Amino acid sequence: MLKKIKQFLPILIFATSISQAQTFNVTRIQDVYKIQVNVNGLPYLSSPSEGLWSIATTWKNDWPTDWKHAEATSFNTYGEWTVLRGKLSLPQGDWHFQDAYKQEKDKVKCIRRFEWRGNEELDSITLAIRWKVKAEKAQTFLPGILYYGNPSGEKNGVRKIPVYHGETGEKAIFEEHRYTMPFASLEWQDTNAFKGAALHSIPSPVVGANHFDQWWSLGVEAFESDSELVLLSGPITYNNRLSVAKALQTKEMAYPDTFMKVKPGTVIEKTFYLEAYDVDSKGAGFQKPLYSSIAIFNPFYVGDLPSYNDILKSKYQFTKARYMETPTYAGFNMFPENIVPQIVLGWAGQSEAPTYALQVLKERFKDDNIWGMVQKSLDHITTSTIGKEGFMVNYNTNTKKWSSTDPVSQGQAMNSIILAIKTGRKRQEINTKLWETFIKKVCDIHSKRILSNAWNPINTAEAFYISPLLIAGKLFKNETYKKAALKMTEYYGKRHLDMTEPYWGGTLDATCEDKEGAWGAFQGFLAAYEHTKEPKYLKWAKHAGDVTLSYTVVWDIPLPAGRLADHNFKTRGWTGVSPQNQHLDVYGVLIAPSIYKLGVYTQKESLKQLSKVMYRSCGQLLDPFGSQGEQIQQTNFAQHGDMSNVFKLRGGYSEGWTVYWITAHFLHAAAQFEEMGVKL
Repeated sequence: MLKKIKQFLPILIFATSISQAQTFNVTRIQDVYKIQVNVNGLPYLSSPSEGLWSIATTWKNDWPTDWKHAEATSFNTYGEWTVLRGKLSLPQGDWHFQDAYKQEKDKVKCIRRFEWRGNEELDSITLAIRWKVKAEKAQTFLPGILYYGNPSGEKNGVRKIPVYHGETGEKAIFEEHRYTMPFASLEWQDTNAFKGAALHSIPSPVVGANHFDQWWSLGVEAFESDSELVLLSGPITYNNRLSVAKALQTKEMAYPDTFMKVKPGTVIEKTFYLEAYDVDSKGAGFQKPLYSSIAIFNPFYVGDLPSYNDILKSKYQFTKARYMETPTYAGFNMFPENIVPQIVLGWAGQSEAPTYALQVLKERFKDDNIWGMVQKSLDHITTSTIGKEGFMVNYNTNTKKWSSTDPVSQGQAMNSIILAIKTGRKRQEINTKLWETFIKKVCDIHSKRILSNAWNPINTAEAFYISPLLIAGKLFKNETYKKAALKMTEYYGKRHLDMTEPYWGGTLDATCEDKEGAWGAFQGFLAAYEHTKEPKYLKWAKHAGDVTLSYTVVWDIPLPAGRLADHNFKTRGWTGVSPQNQHLDVYGVLIAPSIYKLGVYTQKESLKQLSKVMYRSCGQLLDPFGSQGEQIQQTNFAQHGDMSNVFKLRGGYSEGWTVYWITAHFLHAAAQFEEMGVKL
């Protein structure tokens, strides 16, 4: 009996150290080889019990079915490579499989090979790459798509965004080209410790795909006692709806029949990486694979991107074209000419941003008209109506009235106005008296409101007040402003760092987890560190900064025929907006200087390099007038134009909505870089 039992015990036949704590293990049970990625001797990632390789041979009810599995029955090592092979016999012939694994620093690289040696073409085939995590209801992080389940987005409109709870049978699987960073990661708790694992993909279209421009898909699936990281050859799903794409701002569209047709002799290879690790604290499990993704794609080349000088020249030209001056008002128009001219502060208008940026960039542009534009436009801004919730942010040139307000726009505008004051105090051409009176009133109102026991913000949007209040506190020697700012810093740290409630609410046309909400916290935490030098604030800034950075595309997504392909458009450095608005935009330009600072403070050269790419890459698509559109359709998603055919959305470009923020952020970031002495 003992002899029979021993036949079924696993025998460790190969182990290689990935790092001091991690090992890549191959074990043999009878004549079958199993794989595990262990951390400190414990399995974090494992090949499925039913087999290393899985293929679905039928498509039914909008999903692959009739799965067949094969085990590895051959094991060899070739230098750095560990190679496993196996075979699956079907009535039409044999599938031959090969996995080649190699240690690359703290990750395991694999090239998986599927080879069809049958004599007939196979229809309705789906290939799968699956890795098990022994954890129930593991938290999920899919960059740009799913942030620890997207709980806020679910609360505010479940069909608008993907959500995920990790319940048995639940899946969240998306097109690879939807990912800003192509990895899926899981975080789970084991006793008092937190653990993490990630599957990184090298994205690619599917060989023999049933649809034009069908790509591999990446994501997670939950089972009764474990979770799975998966790559599939096309099928996508979320929110318990099979074969749907997150194609529109408020809902999904059907994306059916994403199977393969495989001809005899077809060889398919897919490259991916495995990563397992311990996690310092709850909500931090996404950080390690984020930096691994940057390292895998190495997105730092700038030689094929627009030059810094050309970008600034175009953006200044466009800024001058948007400047308006009459006896009753002066400022920078948010809108294109078919809309009533309006001076809009913060968010999408950024009409206040040039009052800081142009002062810093004056010597570069050699234009004495800058002083007049800065002085008159900010003087006009100080006429904004101030009430108990702060000031109004929209001036209509027809009605001559100020209206509307929100914390995102106010906080962003306050930051630029205070920077304009700080810079203007050093310029004899500038008089900051009106500006200072205005901003002190605003800071007084917000400080009193924030320090009140009744202060209870809805979301992360009010984090945009942290930085301006800290700068104002120092500039005006006012401890109350600093006290209010640090109260907010502590509040948002406690609220968001464990990712039970991820950063959200910074995008005014979305009500979910988003880049701008994370950016508001990142900017605030970074300012708190710079003003206090408390190490915990730097750690918080890194957390919020990493969430913000996760919306940054680190690879060049190949594009189908269309406007973007016409321009040989490079996606690296651009940023996705939110799980609700799945297009790219130039917002990463504004974030770039703070990413650079974070690289300095945390001694990460990769962040410093990436920040430069973020700025220069976003200078693509500039037309002869210095204008760009707002929405880049890198995936199956659109908000404008013909949205009737989900298979024709990708590669489109919405350029008509040329609101001024697209230009203002380039100038604002350039001024920050120049004050930092950073050469782009």
